[in-house]
Amino acid sequence: MTASAIIALAAAIAIAFSTLGPAIGQGLTAAKAMEAIARQPEAAGTIRTNMIVALAMMEALTIYGLVIAFMLVGKI
Repeated sequence: MTASAIIALAAAIAIAFSTLGPAIGQGLTAAKAMEAIARQPEAAGTIRTNMIVALAMMEALTIYGLVIAFMLVGKI
């Protein structure tokens, strides 16, 4: 296996792992937020705001993985 192939494989693995965790977390967060809104409709605004902030932080993890993959591909 050449060095270019190893770097390309590392970039693919970086993308795969950096999207898997946040995707599961975002799904669970959205599900729990919908459940909380169903239980307390009067708190929907606060719950929604907190959910959006949490989702943005999770999405940042995915973007970090993308940046690392771009850095690895740049070495090819």
